[in-house]
Amino acid sequence: MIGIEKIALDCRGVYKNFGNLQVLTNINLKIAKGQFVGIVGGSGCGKSTLLNLIVGTHEPSAGSVFVAKNGTFSEVRGHGPDRGMVYQDYALYPHLTAMENVALGPMLRETSIPERLCGTLTSSWPALRKKHLNQVQALLDRLGLLEHSHKFPHQLSGGQRQRVAIARALIMKPQILLLDEPFGALDEETRHGARKLMLNLYQENLIAVAKGESPPHTVLMVTHSLEEAVQVGDRVVGLSKHWRGRGGAGATIVYDKIAPVYQPKDTKSFGAIGEQAHQIYEIVLNGRDIDPAEHCTFWSDVEAGKAEGVLAPR
Repeated sequence: MIGIEKIALDCRGVYKNFGNLQVLTNINLKIAKGQFVGIVGGSGCGKSTLLNLIVGTHEPSAGSVFVAKNGTFSEVRGHGPDRGMVYQDYALYPHLTAMENVALGPMLRETSIPERLCGTLTSSWPALRKKHLNQVQALLDRLGLLEHSHKFPHQLSGGQRQRVAIARALIMKPQILLLDEPFGALDEETRHGARKLMLNLYQENLIAVAKGESPPHTVLMVTHSLEEAVQVGDRVVGLSKHWRGRGGAGATIVYDKIAPVYQPKDTKSFGAIGEQAHQIYEIVLNGRDIDPAEHCTFWSDVEAGKAEGVLAPR
């Protein structure tokens, strides 16, 4: 097993109830730095609830969620700058431009209203504001949004709004980026561009690892598309209510396996993607009386040297 210095997230025996309704049962999920993990499952199986537990919006009914930083684990207790979330509706401020939406986070993190008022008189705030906008401009350029930086959300396409929302999260440099159905409302052409964006971010991880550096992006993405989960990440985790010995309990992890890693310019092996997606469908969505241990082989496969991407043997 890899050391704590390479771990980004560790969910240990997590349960979540809403009143008498048990939604999640005994979630054990360890994520390494730089991984892109697709989370799939049927409607109502707790995928978004799991993200909300990680980001700190909800508290576990039992168990704990830990974020690893500087070689130690810190238990999640509410929101924190080490976790960023992109919601299904993107939640952009309609009265701010794309650039202003992205620059809002650094402004609120690094200054207060009195500091900005006083800083205007001393020129310290304008200088800091210029620094923020330069950082935002560079990020929007990386994401192909520079020419749209002064547009308001209603002037942007769905794909452009999605990239602004991702930029708003990335500018805060979170240790973990959580995406809740980020591609759900996009047409197929726009989804293709969004998938390419994710592959480009993963490529930045691979470049960092090759240099002996820590990979900058760790992503957990909830998606209803099994093919998407396989294609844009290096691991797929499946939640289901239909596991062996359930006895009225909530969903748990019934599938956790390696996914092939693709480069942005790769010719996709749609056969291989479709084959794994079909396997996931039969186990996670169509399976009954599933033995969770049977299909949760991710870490044993990593130890056997079968992983690709950031956890590939070196």
